[in-house]
Amino acid sequence: MQNNRVLVTGGAGFIGSNIANHLADDNDVIAVDDCYLGTPENLDDDVEFVEASVVDEDLPTDVDVVFHLAALSSYKMHEEDPTQGARVNVEGFVNTIEQARKDGCETVVYATTSSIYGDRTEPSPESMDVEARTGYEASKLARERYAEYFHNFHGMTLAGLRFFSVYQGFGGAEEHKGEFANTVAQFTDKIANGERPELFGDGSQTRDFTHVDDVVRACELAADHELQGIYNVGTAKSYTFNKMVAMINDELGTNVDPKYIENPLAVYVHDTMADYSKLHETTGWEPEIDFEEGVARVCESYQ
Repeated sequence: MQNNRVLVTGGAGFIGSNIANHLADDNDVIAVDDCYLGTPENLDDDVEFVEASVVDEDLPTDVDVVFHLAALSSYKMHEEDPTQGARVNVEGFVNTIEQARKDGCETVVYATTSSIYGDRTEPSPESMDVEARTGYEASKLARERYAEYFHNFHGMTLAGLRFFSVYQGFGGAEEHKGEFANTVAQFTDKIANGERPELFGDGSQTRDFTHVDDVVRACELAADHELQGIYNVGTAKSYTFNKMVAMINDELGTNVDPKYIENPLAVYVHDTMADYSKLHETTGWEPEIDFEEGVARVCESYQ
């Protein structure tokens, strides 16, 4: 993508700041964030930062492309205040896209979630049945339905990307997320500091860990190809938490055992794995950073 005016909502957050910084090399990029989880410290100097909420009026939506990452981005965060979660995740989506539409923008890439697939040890295709078991999942499904509306009624193109477990590490842009950061980042930080990471159950749960650099490429390609519909972004491989902890210990040269605790969450996805063939067939995208390299990158700032 080159010579475009781009808006990234949630642009000072983890994934949003990575997208904004990457695109700013060749585009005019504006990052909007209310600083609930994001921080402008994540942004490079050539990204214009605007402190605002996606439910505000007069957003800077006079752009060519919108990347909508702003959200209360976890089950726990959403359930602490379901009304605010719906306001930000659903109303904020509609408000942002409607303002962009009125300003002439026709291309949107937005974040939805893979958790709506539930527990899957086999790769999950976009065509399978999904359900909302939490308010967070309901809000992301609502985005997907509103995206259909904007496409069918207004002729816009909106690519909804169902991210799997996206990570970068505290040496990147995740540190500000604290307890809401990916488990790879959290566990690495604890192990590097001699603390035992807490694993729910017996540590056999699995995740399709996807490096944020691969996610950024997927987002850019979705915009370049003006994709419409829903696309998975993952690696089609999964690792147990036990294996992840062992890999971190190997990389750091440590020997910190995890602590196993009872799962405190009422709803918990035990296993995830992506089928990314639809995105690959339409754009050629495939993951470039395997988990071994990704763990090494996360550990690098501690070595």
